[in-house]
Amino acid sequence: MSHAIKITAPFDKETAKKLKAGDNVLISGTIIAARDAAHKALTEALARGETLPVDLQNETIYYLGPSPAKPGEVIGAAGPTTSGRMDKYTPTILDLGVSGMVGKGYRSKEVIESIKKNGAVYMVAIGGAGALIAKSIKKYEVLAYPELGPEAVARLTVEDFPAIVAIDSEGNNFYEVGQKPYAKI
Repeated sequence: MSHAIKITAPFDKETAKKLKAGDNVLISGTIIAARDAAHKALTEALARGETLPVDLQNETIYYLGPSPAKPGEVIGAAGPTTSGRMDKYTPTILDLGVSGMVGKGYRSKEVIESIKKNGAVYMVAIGGAGALIAKSIKKYEVLAYPELGPEAVARLTVEDFPAIVAIDSEGNNFYEVGQKPYAKI
C-alpha cells in the first residue's frame, strides 16, 4: 500500500488536479453526505429554478445513507453507496462546482467525461467497512431535506477518512489501470 496523502476538505480544483488514480488519501475537514434521494431532490429543485439549500462549490460528496447511531455515538455504520445510482444526476451536480465524490463502484462514461470537464475527482471507500469508516466521522449535521431520513443532505466532520482515488481529474481510471498488470491474455 502506498503512502496516504492527507487532504483537507473542502478542497478546490487545484487540489483535485494533484490527486492521481490509485492515490490513497486521508480526508480531514468537512464533506457532504448525499445519496440518490438527495441527488434527485437537488436536481429537481434546480430544474424548477430554485436556489439549492446548500452551496456545493468545492465540496466533496460522500454517497452515504448511514444506519442509526447507537447511544453516545455520532453515526451508525457509514459505508459507501453504489455510485452508479447517482450517475444520472452527477453531471448536473458536478457543474455546481463539486470537487470530489466518494462512493463505491464503477462510473458511466458520461460521468467520467463530466469529471474531466469539471476538474473533479472520484474516490472510493471500502464497501462493507461501514463500522470502521464511522470511526473517522466526528460530527453529523443534517443540512437539507430532513424528511429523507438517512438520505438527507448532511455535513460530516471527518478526521482521516480513508479513500482511494478511482478516477482522477484527467479521467485516468484506477479500475482499469490497477487491473491491467493482472489481466491475462
